[in-house]
Amino acid sequence: MIPEIETASLEEIKTLQEKKLSEMLAYIQANSPFYQRLFVSNKIDISQIKTIEDLQHLPVTTKEDLQMYNDDFRCVPISNIIDFTTTSGTLGEPITFGLTDADLERLAYNEAISFDCAGIKEGDIVQLMTTIDRRFMAGLAYFLGLRKLKVGVIRVGAGIPELQWDSILKHKPTHLITVPSFLLKLIEYAEAHDIDFNNSGVKGAICIGESLRNQDFSMNALTKKITDKWKIKLYSTYASTEMSTSFTECQHAVGGHHHPELIIVEVLDNLNQPIKNGESGELTFTTLGIEAMPLLRYKTGDIVQLHSDSCKCGRNTIRVGPILGRKHHMIKYKGTTLYPPAMNDILNGFDNIEAHVIEIYTNELGTDEILIRLAVKVHTEEFLHEIKDHFRAKLRVTPKIEFVALNILNASIFNPMSRKPIRFFDYRKNNL
Repeated sequence: MIPEIETASLEEIKTLQEKKLSEMLAYIQANSPFYQRLFVSNKIDISQIKTIEDLQHLPVTTKEDLQMYNDDFRCVPISNIIDFTTTSGTLGEPITFGLTDADLERLAYNEAISFDCAGIKEGDIVQLMTTIDRRFMAGLAYFLGLRKLKVGVIRVGAGIPELQWDSILKHKPTHLITVPSFLLKLIEYAEAHDIDFNNSGVKGAICIGESLRNQDFSMNALTKKITDKWKIKLYSTYASTEMSTSFTECQHAVGGHHHPELIIVEVLDNLNQPIKNGESGELTFTTLGIEAMPLLRYKTGDIVQLHSDSCKCGRNTIRVGPILGRKHHMIKYKGTTLYPPAMNDILNGFDNIEAHVIEIYTNELGTDEILIRLAVKVHTEEFLHEIKDHFRAKLRVTPKIEFVALNILNASIFNPMSRKPIRFFDYRKNNL
């Protein structure tokens, strides 16, 4: 089911994107109150924007723009909105997105070709371990995409290992869609209840919300911990509500594949200029083919590196590497720049750690301070020294570490008001 454009030449891909870009610009100039004002105030003549490179002459759109002028991004009457979705609010107030019937069809197409990329085929059965309610786009998108692929869906929802295993053993899904750290909970439950998980029929898992790879695409500590016990294939997928598009790994696991018919991708530096090849920057995108709320040069806040060499799967599209971190989550600690995923990877490497939370705050000197709160199986001074040694070796710095009870930590991680586990809390004065 690989779309022809993804195996086309780079010239053909660029030509298609530039045609769709012109259509998108004309559409938002005619229908978007926000972009109409933006074009007038910046004296922008969209007829002069003809190439991907010309995008650099246009302003970027930010999360703050969406928060301040949410309704002004809508290009259709509210009566045309079929589904109302909100962002998770990771970087501030949640934002409402409306989708038309055509937008839902586009969403289904995106997920269908993404799941196909990860090896899910007609006739498979997939257990969906994410919520599909509470205005959460991802769960709905997964369901629509799997339906389009003619794949059976078991909508179990998040959490509850006992319920998940009851469903797996009864219905024999071939694939799971889940947060990867939850797979460790499933393994733990299976081991405690003598469930032969390696003969359960599960072949693979599409993993959301947490990274599976290091920047060189080698398995990180979390992935190793899972696959050392459960011999299944893990596929990473990256997306956001704002882009209504996902980047999913193929079997070669060298980055999430770009769908050029759905989205234009840029990676920008702090001055909104394109970064050089091989460098990391902020993922910025322009949506193609969206009716209700298209976005032009939207800055995601995610720091990534793009890979442009052809993949062994036959696709010639660019690939998005593992997320280094959120721009707003960058930490300057004792002269070292850190992102939470790097710390998560170190902590995930210890079997003795049951759960962890990373807290960032501003100390009395006005600089960043890190506190890691841990729930462990066995608390010893030797283990504390071992953790600190690993931080020094991997990141060259050692944060403050505090041991707490598992039930206290889980109350923070699994907030009933959140759709995702929360393991990073930013209390810095400039981020409040």
